[in-house]
Amino acid sequence: MCGEAYVLPLSFMALWVRPDEFHQTFNFRYLDSEWKPEILFRSINESFEAFDSVGAPSTWVLSNHDIIRHASRMGGVTGRPTASDGIGPNDPQPDRELGLRRARGATLFTLGLPGSTYLYQGEELGLPEHTTLEGKYRQDPTFARTGGARVGRDGCRVPLPWEAGVGAANGFNESGLAWLPQPELYAEYSRDQQEGVTGSTLELYKQALALRKTLRIGEGSFAWLPQFTNERALGYRNGDVLVIHNFGTDALPLPRGKILVASQSGLVEGQLLDPDQTVWIAI
Repeated sequence: MCGEAYVLPLSFMALWVRPDEFHQTFNFRYLDSEWKPEILFRSINESFEAFDSVGAPSTWVLSNHDIIRHASRMGGVTGRPTASDGIGPNDPQPDRELGLRRARGATLFTLGLPGSTYLYQGEELGLPEHTTLEGKYRQDPTFARTGGARVGRDGCRVPLPWEAGVGAANGFNESGLAWLPQPELYAEYSRDQQEGVTGSTLELYKQALALRKTLRIGEGSFAWLPQFTNERALGYRNGDVLVIHNFGTDALPLPRGKILVASQSGLVEGQLLDPDQTVWIAI
């Protein structure tokens, strides 16, 4: 049983997951880190300190049904994710390429952490937010209650694309109809366009999740890597795996070791890690 409770500080939230309480609770502190190294560093430390104190696993999450999808959020949307009003057609539009690159790196960094990771439907496809949804389709009460001043959460609740071009909903169902229409660009994110395609976001998720299970990452350990803990990078060790993310603007030299998985397509040992990318290295 998992509590969807926005309770801070985490030392207070940890009281909800004592042995006779909930099994887990969502970690909104981590979700609200805005993907900045200094905030992430503090939130990860706070998470382990709080949940370890009651013998509960920490949880990690980047997207859910109430906030802008992180593939769009990381493409230029600023501010605390849980305080967002959503993105509408008249708002500045996120950079899709930048957002997806950062989202892939963020996911791989997160999946390397010990504890439990929660994935939101569609992020395995790299789905962006539906940011151009017309008002006539919106169903979130937030939109109606504020007269459209806040567009709300419908943009992250659009049905998933399965087969490109199969009906208006890209194979989501046989009728082609859905409670929220997909944007045209969702066709290129469809499962059938990514399955088995080297370097696709779907295959990255499948590879990382398989490794996480095989290497028992969720049951592992955690220690920061001092040489990769600064404004340019964050890195940690989980068992015999190094996880390193490049927050800088220049490519990052990496320690020796076998590359297990990387958000940077085609990365091999001896190469540099590009900005916004994450790698797992076996030592």
